[in-house]
Amino acid sequence: MRPEQNLNSHLLTVLVEDYFHVGAFDSLIQQRNWSNFEARYEQNTQKALDLLDEYDTKATFFVLGWIAEKNPSLVREIAQRGHEVASRGYYHRGLVNLSREEFQADLSRTNRAIENATGERVYGYRAAEKLNFRRDQWVLDTLAEEGMAYDASFMPTRKDEVSQRTASVFETPSGPIWEFPYSTLDVLAGLAPISGGNYIRQIPYSITKHAIAKWDKLAKGPFMFYFHVWELDPDQPRISAANLHTRLRHYRKLDKMEWVLRDLLKRYDFVPVERHLGLERAAAENTRTPEPAALSLALEEDRNTSDKREQTPVTIVVPCFNEQETLPYLAKTLAGVESELESLDYSMRLIFVDDKSTDATVETIRSLFGENENATLIEHPENKGVAGAILTGLRAAQTDIVCSIDCDCTFDPFELPKMIPMLTEGVDMVTASPYHKDGGVRNVPGWRLALSKGASLIYRRILNSKLDSYTACFRVYRRSAMTELAIQETGYHGVAEMLGQLDLNGGKIVEFPTVLEVRLFGASKMKTLSTIGGHLKLMTRLLKKRIVEPKARPNEPAKRSPENGQSL
Repeated sequence: MRPEQNLNSHLLTVLVEDYFHVGAFDSLIQQRNWSNFEARYEQNTQKALDLLDEYDTKATFFVLGWIAEKNPSLVREIAQRGHEVASRGYYHRGLVNLSREEFQADLSRTNRAIENATGERVYGYRAAEKLNFRRDQWVLDTLAEEGMAYDASFMPTRKDEVSQRTASVFETPSGPIWEFPYSTLDVLAGLAPISGGNYIRQIPYSITKHAIAKWDKLAKGPFMFYFHVWELDPDQPRISAANLHTRLRHYRKLDKMEWVLRDLLKRYDFVPVERHLGLERAAAENTRTPEPAALSLALEEDRNTSDKREQTPVTIVVPCFNEQETLPYLAKTLAGVESELESLDYSMRLIFVDDKSTDATVETIRSLFGENENATLIEHPENKGVAGAILTGLRAAQTDIVCSIDCDCTFDPFELPKMIPMLTEGVDMVTASPYHKDGGVRNVPGWRLALSKGASLIYRRILNSKLDSYTACFRVYRRSAMTELAIQETGYHGVAEMLGQLDLNGGKIVEFPTVLEVRLFGASKMKTLSTIGGHLKLMTRLLKKRIVEPKARPNEPAKRSPENGQSL
């Protein structure tokens, strides 16, 4: 296994992952929610393929196993257009959190997904995070043990041997393996990365262009350049919950990568790593061919069985005010929720209540849900607030089980299949509680938590129901218990009034512990000072109602109208 002798050729590598996969967003985005995001990796990969075709250049594409399993046709196209397909790992996980056994399992799953798509053996690997020679060399032994030919994951430092700054062979207990480290330039402060990605976008190109030219002239090994396909997508959705440093790192100069790449493709010859090593493409072993006919038959049988079972209708009310950015994420989320509800014999109906949005919320709702015969859009002629929108949806619903969710998914709608069955006979409301001992909070500002917990503490003293949280919009209602309540407040504090009025009317309320997360897209519409003032006035009215008016017996069901009084 010897490299080609063309010293003028350098290595071009492309990382096939989406904007929501990147490590900078790990604390905000959970792997289980990846499928809820608007996927853009396919269109961005196609853009990269077309750009490379324009310059008659072939590259190594490091592909996430998650993508290879979900979209094998895209991975197959990469190979058919003459490029090498290598492994990026399955879940974009840092190896610091993986044992050797877990790493082997991740590697095996990714290789199998890629090889099933391309029919060709996988030779190379690049880790989700840059590795350290002194800490992570065990990875090379594991790769060699799995039959891999090379790795491209290590970032050299001044403390490493000079030979480790360029391509070199490592001898491991499982055999030799090539390492192609990130290209660096020796400067006064240390080794400066010049190999691509964020380094290319943030540093003036006049500097990096000079550095690459110096490498081309002096270095003994090939220059390693890389870019992510999402770096060709300046119009990608913005994760507004990220801190300023992360937003600058990820979004700044996204429009720069394409013209930098074009300039480099004009100046230098690039080849895939496998070609540099002189590796011949080989058929993969033990690949499996999908059986679409058998799979289709099984799905049809499941569908027919499901159709025979009687389903309970459930309405989900979604209050919307300037939620254009969040709706694509919500649409994918609701599609998954509907599937889970159907498996539990519930049928889902949707009511979107637009609260006089000033952006393209209405148009986006119609675009995403216009063909859904079970989706209804109601438009408020004037802004009423979140509670007002929920009440509009409740009154318009034609089912006795009605759920309300936050459009921004700060509470996970996938919890609804667990919450709805809690609306048993005699229960009028199931409300989400992040402050329950089994709940939690993730990435939410401390000042907001302090205000919410303080309000909940006071409501707990005023009302009969002793809950941990009283202000969450994420709920399941018995419609017949709610529509006759005299709710005065329609803003954020109106959500608490709905619970408070139901409580003082004798309704039964139970809590569901869940996790509250910061909203990913757009900005919160809550006006803090007016919301605090509204809660204080509401607390006074509820306390007066409890003291002055005849007390309802605790947990006594509220009166129900005959037509909606059916118990579950």
